Amino acid sequence: MQRRVTGLIAVVSALGMTAALGGCGGSSGSGDVTLRLVAADYGDSKANSSQKYWDELTKAYEAKNPGVKVEVSVYSWNEVDAKVKKMVADGDAPDMAQIGAYADYAAKGQLYKADDLLSINTQADFVTRFTEAGEINRTQYGMPFASSTRLLFYNKKLFSDAGLTPPRTWSQLASDAEVLKSRGVKYPYALPLGPEEAQAETMMWLLSGGDGYTDTVGSYGLDSEQNVATFTWLKEKLVEKGLTGPVAPANLNRAEAFAAFTRGEVGMLNGHPTLMRMAAAKGVKYGMVPMPGINGRSKSTMGVADWMMAFRQPGHAEQVGDFLDYVYSEKNVLEFSHEYDLLPVTTSASEAMSADESDADLVGFLDELPNAELYPVAKTSWASVSADIKQQIGKAVGPKGSPAAILGQLQRAAAASENAS
Repeated sequence: MQRRVTGLIAVVSALGMTAALGGCGGSSGSGDVTLRLVAADYGDSKANSSQKYWDELTKAYEAKNPGVKVEVSVYSWNEVDAKVKKMVADGDAPDMAQIGAYADYAAKGQLYKADDLLSINTQADFVTRFTEAGEINRTQYGMPFASSTRLLFYNKKLFSDAGLTPPRTWSQLASDAEVLKSRGVKYPYALPLGPEEAQAETMMWLLSGGDGYTDTVGSYGLDSEQNVATFTWLKEKLVEKGLTGPVAPANLNRAEAFAAFTRGEVGMLNGHPTLMRMAAAKGVKYGMVPMPGINGRSKSTMGVADWMMAFRQPGHAEQVGDFLDYVYSEKNVLEFSHEYDLLPVTTSASEAMSADESDADLVGFLDELPNAELYPVAKTSWASVSADIKQQIGKAVGPKGSPAAILGQLQRAAAASENAS
């Protein structure tokens, strides 16, 4: 396949970094090269650890490319970002990293452009939403690796017993929650605004309220009039009426909310594809619908992508590009997606999944991709802004909290972080 190399030559010539061409000039099998990849673990046990996936994939790749060895180190999500950060700081960057964010490294000039690595066919196959999210100043550095969207899950038995239908609007959601509460349901609507993943639940609600984290020109706008109205509604119509359960939203984490759903204690909550398998394993019958909006289904939903990136320091652009072309083949993308109940990041694999009857449960999530909004991952400030949201947003719906005050505080911190970066 045709490979884009002109961008790499131009950058190397401009910066005088001839070492970056160390792996170029021949086929991927010319000479003996060892590529190092640091990757996140998507498994929940040793049996389905991502290490197993990568070991099988690299074994097959090495059999076809005897001059290249690929060493993969897999770490939990709690430590993988820090591992990569330390390696880079120590001057020992891996060839590739598959982690949660790429922007900091791209801003420092430490990453290859996708143009320098991938074949035209591979790069063109990425879902457009993810290509755009992987760009800084219209240049792609972050290559999407895994994705998911969110839907509103509801307990079918609880809804059927109460004579309810899944909500399409906020008022219907609140009304359904009132009925579920009257029937003794522990969590009519589970609202996890605890520090584990509060930034996700927050974004879903901001989008359903017609806004989000950033405005139309990409500037932070956390305390917009619409966002304040959204959290005011949550506080007054759900939390203060006791419709979010016995645990304060600020103290409820996603994992705990998911576990409660699998015990049949939750009427409704936002979830990603992993919850399907968890609920099915516990015998919980569930339904899924798009996130309700103010006057109808939300115009957009939250999408999440994790990222692959390639560091310039080791200098194996040609070999890395060839390996990534293999990683992003339809077969391998589908295999990973099926193993971990995730959505493909390529158009070819998405179309194959949509056409496969055995993937029918995932089609609802796939249908949301065209309208999905992602975190502002191209901002180097996003990591600190996200951390602030995780710690503070739960207070906005607390008994002494003010949505306007908390969102205003978060906006000022976000603006400061953006200016500093």
